[in-house]
Amino acid sequence: MTPLLKLNHVSRFYRTVIGVGDLNLELPNGAYGLVGPNGSGKTTLINLLTGVLAPSIGSVEIMGADPVAQRDVLRRIGLCPASDILYPNISALQWVEHLTILQGFSQRDAYQRAVDSLVRLGMEANMRRPIGSYSLGMRQRTKLAQATAHDPELLILDEPFNGLDPIGRHELTEFLNEWSRRGRSLILASHILHEVEAITAAFLLIHGGRILASGDASEVRSMLSGFPVEVCLRGSGLRRVAAEIANEDWLQGIDVEHEPQQLRIRVSDQAAFQQRLAQLVQLPEVNLTSLESPDGSLEAAFDLLLRVHRGEHLV
Repeated sequence: MTPLLKLNHVSRFYRTVIGVGDLNLELPNGAYGLVGPNGSGKTTLINLLTGVLAPSIGSVEIMGADPVAQRDVLRRIGLCPASDILYPNISALQWVEHLTILQGFSQRDAYQRAVDSLVRLGMEANMRRPIGSYSLGMRQRTKLAQATAHDPELLILDEPFNGLDPIGRHELTEFLNEWSRRGRSLILASHILHEVEAITAAFLLIHGGRILASGDASEVRSMLSGFPVEVCLRGSGLRRVAAEIANEDWLQGIDVEHEPQQLRIRVSDQAAFQQRLAQLVQLPEVNLTSLESPDGSLEAAFDLLLRVHRGEHLV
């Protein structure tokens, strides 16, 4: 089966600056989160996938085609860019209709597709107003409407949640989940992990123009299993817990706080720690009320990967 995308040692340079460096990747059809901080190379990679940029070195294939040399493949892609590229003096309906005509549809079909797409995204009451009167969230919906009006096989979104209120974020999440359930492919670029986690479990973690890790959330966390993780215990009898574990091999550091009663530790072997803790909570003087691991989220996992990538010493 033809892969969704294939990057063969792709690099893109901006004079002396590396936009992306030596990306070598092949992905099947599906939904993927492209996650990284601002300036990490997400937009450069999207521009390479959509033929806006050509690689300085290497080759790019999207659904089996070179997006620069074989422009017809772009009709199979919907792009919702991060930039605000709307025209203030025309309506959303006019704008989406015009761009749908450029995809090869007749004016009649393009008009109906534009209407259907805008209604689907909650713009029915406002789609005939000038875009210049829209809120940022309404402009985001309009961009998504033009990206999906021609019913592409692959939808690419660059920071689509920017400017959306909580209701808008929920509605967009539902829309993208339904998109995936229909068997359509999706690449969602964001610097906020929990937004991506609500839509897909498959991640590409990018930083400094390089892919640091790929896989689902559990695979990303498993990459970090050998690194120390902070755990916070709350309850009573924690001084006894601290004394019992003081000489354990997996202990990375210990700090006991009494008001409120709290114990913070760093462990290198979570399985060994949990097994030992299960024994300690059976002690009559130990009453554990909560256990929290700030490092347990994918957000923290990504931060730890960045620290490893920078060569920081983790203790």
